[in-house]
Amino acid sequence: MGSVKDLIVIKEPDSKNAGEGIFIFSDRYSVFDWGEMPDHIPDKGASLCLVSAYFFEIFEERGFKTHYLGLLDNSDSLYRLNHKTQASNRMKVKLVRIVQPVFDGKDYDYSTFQQEKANYLIPLEVIYRFSLPAGSSVFKRLKEGSLSFRDLGLDREPEPGTVLEEPFIDFSTKLEHYDRYLTRKEAQEISGLSEEKFEELVVSVVKMAEIIRERYQALGIANEDGKFEFALDEKGELMLVDAVGTPDECRFSKDGVTLSKELARIFYRGSPWHQEVEEAKKKYGQNWRKMVTAKPEPLKGQDLELLSDIYRSLANALIGKNIFSGAPDITDLIDRIKERLNG
Repeated sequence: MGSVKDLIVIKEPDSKNAGEGIFIFSDRYSVFDWGEMPDHIPDKGASLCLVSAYFFEIFEERGFKTHYLGLLDNSDSLYRLNHKTQASNRMKVKLVRIVQPVFDGKDYDYSTFQQEKANYLIPLEVIYRFSLPAGSSVFKRLKEGSLSFRDLGLDREPEPGTVLEEPFIDFSTKLEHYDRYLTRKEAQEISGLSEEKFEELVVSVVKMAEIIRERYQALGIANEDGKFEFALDEKGELMLVDAVGTPDECRFSKDGVTLSKELARIFYRGSPWHQEVEEAKKKYGQNWRKMVTAKPEPLKGQDLELLSDIYRSLANALIGKNIFSGAPDITDLIDRIKERLNG
């Protein structure tokens, strides 16, 4: 299915009926749109699965539709996290059709989405931003001029760490060779959604983002940004899909220290491989991966352990159970990350 998640299809979806499948959350990871990296992060898959289930169940209690059907235990029995606390990296979900835009080698044609009414993946990633941490793509876009500080509701150029008075809702493509950012108008046009349905999506994003922020705030952890993916279900109603509220979908921090996949980006940022990736993206556009000759080096054991502990410790703290034994307290983890980055 992708560089970090596998899919077993139980029942194929069609234009009228949802399918069913099993997500297998792996310990693989990806940064900078590269695809699978040379290392695996221990317990990453199970922690992502549990945290996503935790938020899917909360969202359903609040009246939001999701594709989540439950977790699978070792005997393949379906269970809910709020009924039984058990580690699992397998989640049963509803499946929808993946309708591909037409690519002519240069541009993408999304006109087919105007004909779709139900049971398809909306071709967008919807991003919410509560603040602008260092490393946010916002700063690169501000420098390029594709985004202005006024778009963010600010009266001056922001600095890293700027907190926004209102969450900024951002959009990027989902089904292209690599993600590109969209204006709100462009996002609505390619989505196939009516203006009314698109506004419903935006309102839902703000409400769900606030729920995620509140849950982490209770742990003293700041949720800086995050993303959602949506589909239309069999009835043409919005449905949250993929994974939610995890260190892969969101950026978290405590005491100025990152607690998300951003730490992996920090480890690789500035390396010869990363420099070549950035240059290729600028020069070659959609075909950039084919032009990169360098390969990412494996991470050091200490760095893999820190990344693993981010996933395991956040899952334990959020769910309130010692699911991953040996995972450190968040405060201890922060001290270790500080020591690594300042050493």
